Amino acid sequence: MSKEPVAVVGIGQTTHVAARRDVSLAGLVREAARRALDDAQLAWSDIDAVVIGKAPDFFEGVMMPELYLADALGAVGKPMLRVHTAGSVGGSTALVAANLVAARVHRTVLTVAFEKQSESNAMWGLSLPIPFQQPLLAGAGGFFAPHVRAYMRRTGAPDTVGSLVAYKDRRNALKNPYAHLHEHDITLEKVRASPMLWDPIRYSETCPSSDGACAMILTDRTGAARAPHPVAWVHGGAMRSEPTLFAGKDFVSPQAGKDCAADVYRQAGITDPRRQIDAVEMYVPFSWYEPMWLENLGFAEEGEGWKLTESGVTELDGDLPVNPSGGVLSTNPIGASGMIRFAEAALQVRGQAGAHQVDGARRALGHAYGGGSQFFSMWLVGADAPAT
Repeated sequence: MSKEPVAVVGIGQTTHVAARRDVSLAGLVREAARRALDDAQLAWSDIDAVVIGKAPDFFEGVMMPELYLADALGAVGKPMLRVHTAGSVGGSTALVAANLVAARVHRTVLTVAFEKQSESNAMWGLSLPIPFQQPLLAGAGGFFAPHVRAYMRRTGAPDTVGSLVAYKDRRNALKNPYAHLHEHDITLEKVRASPMLWDPIRYSETCPSSDGACAMILTDRTGAARAPHPVAWVHGGAMRSEPTLFAGKDFVSPQAGKDCAADVYRQAGITDPRRQIDAVEMYVPFSWYEPMWLENLGFAEEGEGWKLTESGVTELDGDLPVNPSGGVLSTNPIGASGMIRFAEAALQVRGQAGAHQVDGARRALGHAYGGGSQFFSMWLVGADAPAT
């Protein structure tokens, strides 16, 4: 039996800021969910199931929050699933929801992901001493900085590339009213003059710590026909993982990322991603991961990713815009960051991304990774219904 086509008919985000002290966790997720329902012109009664995702519970110190959030999400008496795959969880959560529709288990599913980092300290939460494991060295940046250095050595990339990515994404964020960072006085010189945190990663080349949530409504072909506006069709989606540490692991370009992208492209009929994909919402928490992931995802040959960034290809007006929303570098509620990538890709192909809309975008990739570059989730959405 063929899979049911899946459409994104509702998208909702909260405003992302350093601390949402005006709402509880329940208020935060409900805000995103309510906006997604309004976007789809649906009510809580139209939702058959809820899929929720977030990063580790100790980030906020509330264990199994999905149990008490059920009421806020209109999920009482409905099937509810919790997903957790570290930083990629927002993407994985959306894929679980999409698969429930594709398998005809449910017809209309609300999926939501969130983080309230102001209620804990994620950097120190990521620095827990684990027996027989490599220490994270004061947060994710300390873990990933050596991998960036390895990329620079491997490719000969000049040390100015990271600043170009950060400058681009922060300028894009100015066009996105939901973005956390709106640095109106941003200049390339200011990025390059910012303090060095983890060599070679500077302060302005890192993601912020955000409170926020993102929700989507996914439905079947019948539900899509009733949608009040253009929908985004899911053409392909996949998850892959690999151990954090193993002999031969390539931290610069993990095999799980390559395999995940290849599976998505196969499902979507993509043979030349550089030419066939119009926009990319890529998980870039530290600026150097743009050129690294351009290679990992097949948009550039090995050693060539930084050249796309340097030549302006990934700018909003380039021929492969990357993170037109401002990306994780501008907004980072960890549990929701992956879903925001997926949702922003859907907004692009719906033609509803506002001031950061990519002209003529028909196909867009949403990408998320998590853990020690070990969890990957991706989907490709399009303006046209997939061939059946």
